[in-house]
Amino acid sequence: MCMLLSLPDKARFEAQQLSSTQIQGFIRSAEIPPPSPRPVCTSLGPAQHGPALPRPGQGSLPSPRCAHRGRAPPGDLPSFAPSRGPHTGGSPSAASGLFPAQACSPLPPRPTRQRGLKPGSRAGDSHGPEPPHQLASGSTEARPGQGRPRPQPSALSSVQDEAVDKSNFKKCNQIAFYRRQKLLHPGKSLYRVLLDSVTLSDESVKFQIIHEKNKILLQVEIYEIEGNIFRLKIDEASPLRPRYKVPDVLIKEPTTQRLFISHREAGILVLSSVNEDYKLQITANPFQVELQSKGETVMSMNSNGLLYFEHLQSPPSDRKPTAQNEEAASDSSKEKQEDLGLWQEKFGSFLDIKAHGPTSVGVDFSLHGYDHVYGIPQRTETLLLKNTSDGDAYRLYNLDIFGHKIHDKIGIYGSVPLLLAHKPSRTSGIFWLNSSETLVDISTKAVAEHTPSRSAAEIAKQRAVPLTDVRWMSESGIIDVFLLMGPTAFDIFKQFAQLTGTQALPPLFSLGYHQCRWNYEDEQDVKAVDAGFDAHDIPYDVIWLDIEHTDGKRYFTWDKQKFQNPRKMQEHLKKKKRKLVVIVDPHIKVDPSYTLYAQAKEKGYFVKDRNGKDFEGICWPGSSCYLDFTNPEVRKWYADQFAFKTYKASTNILFVWNDMNEPSVFKEAELTMQKDAVHYNNWEHREVHNLYGFYQQMATAEGLIRRSSGKERPFVLARSFFAGSQKYGAVWTGDNTAEWSYLQISIPMLLTINMTGISFCGADVGGFIGDPEPELLVRWYQAGAYQPFFRGHSNMESKRREPWLFGEKNTQLIRRAIRERYVLLPYLYTLFYRAHAAAEPVMRALWIEFPGEVETFDVENEYMLGNALLVHPVTEKEAKTVTVLFPGSEEIWYDFRKFKRMEDAGTVKIPVTLENIPVFQRGGTVIPLKTTAGKSTEWMIDISYELHVALDKEACAIGELYVDDGHSFQYLHKKQFLYRKFTFHKNVLSSR
Repeated sequence: MCMLLSLPDKARFEAQQLSSTQIQGFIRSAEIPPPSPRPVCTSLGPAQHGPALPRPGQGSLPSPRCAHRGRAPPGDLPSFAPSRGPHTGGSPSAASGLFPAQACSPLPPRPTRQRGLKPGSRAGDSHGPEPPHQLASGSTEARPGQGRPRPQPSALSSVQDEAVDKSNFKKCNQIAFYRRQKLLHPGKSLYRVLLDSVTLSDESVKFQIIHEKNKILLQVEIYEIEGNIFRLKIDEASPLRPRYKVPDVLIKEPTTQRLFISHREAGILVLSSVNEDYKLQITANPFQVELQSKGETVMSMNSNGLLYFEHLQSPPSDRKPTAQNEEAASDSSKEKQEDLGLWQEKFGSFLDIKAHGPTSVGVDFSLHGYDHVYGIPQRTETLLLKNTSDGDAYRLYNLDIFGHKIHDKIGIYGSVPLLLAHKPSRTSGIFWLNSSETLVDISTKAVAEHTPSRSAAEIAKQRAVPLTDVRWMSESGIIDVFLLMGPTAFDIFKQFAQLTGTQALPPLFSLGYHQCRWNYEDEQDVKAVDAGFDAHDIPYDVIWLDIEHTDGKRYFTWDKQKFQNPRKMQEHLKKKKRKLVVIVDPHIKVDPSYTLYAQAKEKGYFVKDRNGKDFEGICWPGSSCYLDFTNPEVRKWYADQFAFKTYKASTNILFVWNDMNEPSVFKEAELTMQKDAVHYNNWEHREVHNLYGFYQQMATAEGLIRRSSGKERPFVLARSFFAGSQKYGAVWTGDNTAEWSYLQISIPMLLTINMTGISFCGADVGGFIGDPEPELLVRWYQAGAYQPFFRGHSNMESKRREPWLFGEKNTQLIRRAIRERYVLLPYLYTLFYRAHAAAEPVMRALWIEFPGEVETFDVENEYMLGNALLVHPVTEKEAKTVTVLFPGSEEIWYDFRKFKRMEDAGTVKIPVTLENIPVFQRGGTVIPLKTTAGKSTEWMIDISYELHVALDKEACAIGELYVDDGHSFQYLHKKQFLYRKFTFHKNVLSSR
């Protein structure tokens, strides 16, 4: 049975005993006004700040019989919020206290189941507007309803052509450190443990290993971290200079547990954890580490002998002649040296000078019993990672690739070096903490099961089991790797969040619909588009301004002709209860009269070239310098630029979009910054490349928090990201194309980003590049409405694409999709609270919810939104049916819109029309909704709630609702929030 219940009695949600017949007659029989957000919980009962939630270990809310199975409530996790009042200084690093390693408001237990109408435009227009009429003067005249197109920038086409030209981007065999590492083939490692160097402390076990040929010593450190995490660090024992160690990504130094030696024999050392569930077996010669859980080998390191570590050297010109050097010189021709790219590396006409020589590191891991691996975004690839033995490795290197190719392993805008491995009995993870360019090779094969054998007959009967080898290779830094032992996927998410933080709790408006274009032309265009949404009764929350809103691409400014009174424009939007997002890119126009440039120049805040001068590159403004966000002082200064008194005509409804922050540099190798550019503390760009966008988003988020004296939550969208970016805002998949294949690939891309900690992500609805046919646009809106970040966006060369420009029928369909999103917001906001408080992804691959169902392991055309909704977007043109997998043999599924139980299980063909996409509710769940949509989220405060109750086989259901004021940190500082857990059991609907 699936029911729709309106909530009675002023949010007290007292238990009510109802028969099934009464429940069916109860639909919309009573309504409940939403709780007041000032403070949120004062009207809920005697508790001033709402009901106290149980902390882990203090018991949990009562569960019905149908909910006795499942995961334990999550423990306290770090959250994103100021730890104390207004932030008065310092950088927004983990150490600053702005994004502290503290628990957010007390954690709820996871539900415990086992399982612009422009003047003159018409709603009936079937296409975007025609090109404007050309005037004799060379200016352009807009048709009514189209904004004011201008001549295209002459540089635009050439820049886009360059970005699309794949020859501008390296293949793996063009990367010198990859070629060098691939010269080391699987076999016996040349590294040996010096057992007499082993030392134990309360924090770690340390020992040295030596390379049998070059006699270089490396220092190995092994830590056990609370929560089933192991950390292995390998560095030079006596480096010529310190090697780069990634700062600021970990929210704090992890709390360790003591390891002790439980067994020692010739050539083998066994370390045990405090609870003795885990053992690490260290083999001395060759060096190898094997991690076991309750006698089962889960993973091993260096079992293929691929540990690779290039030690720091003096430049050849500085070295004193030695027999070893002379031998090396005689063995290596100049051509071979150039091919290996040891001290300089060529790519086309570009030359990378390596001041410190080759510094590459790498090692292999073997995952025993696993043949399904996921993660390591960002890429336009399938959900399931593929073998790389017959092609390029997966590349983690943030790049601006316009119109990125589908099914390509090259890295695009963001990188999270987290890999997950799953099998029915266990999930494990590897977090490779390295911000330099990284390549990952994957190979899966069948091997004989590793069990003690007593006879030849038993050996013959050994069954074949899968084994996946994962080889990590980075250009520089040290080896710093975290082994996440799960054993469930939700444990992995918690462990990763324990290290890097949880998803920031977004302001509620940011979960609404966003309307964006490169570019809305002027204040009149903004107001007309805003009015168009109202005229067509389509909800939306945010309108966006791209680079053309500025004064000549000078960020933090306004075009004085097109935006003559931006404050008044924002006041107009504020009266409509809507918001504005503007773009702020990291490149700064070289212009001594531009205050931002002049100040940064004077303070020495720009990245330098290898000769010590400010690095200059070409981007949208022309010649540009790039702020060095790796410098805490620069980040603090940058955050100050968002102050209302500094950012002229900005108001508290203005939020920020960080684009081009890979960083994108036109006319340079791979359209990014030279690797030999120099950052804070004299680190080369090659060391920090994948952190650049992470740091800009960090500084921007701090600026938005600081401008409100620490009271208001920020919203920052960034294109480039790294592990931990979830603490600072949202990301998206970048410059996609208006084609069906890009709608299809967006699903596994978003699922992958979600499982690596960043729940707040989305793809540009309709495709950024090109002009979608109406059917594709409708289908994309229908999919986007059930994904975390929901924004329509298009290129300046695309036709106008407001939702009402594709004919009345398509306007109705898009309106319906967007309104469904707004009705769903209570459920979606609750999911984001769980992401923030308990590290649970909002958008989930099926295998995460159904870990024992092998048929779900490679499904990427449908997904779970939270634990209750199964969503199957329609991604093929003129589809009449879709094939839906209903996972779980004991599950019941209901049509979410019709309250109809699906009679068939397993794989089922479902008829579809253009009206909507298939969405199903899982039996045993309760989903909170609004009874109708409003013009924006803020208009919906006074709209009543209702519950979708879907019963399981035991006629039970559970769910929850989280509500706060939607914009401030009061939920954290003053515990002003509402949390209710609903249970339906034995015909009793109750909440507490």
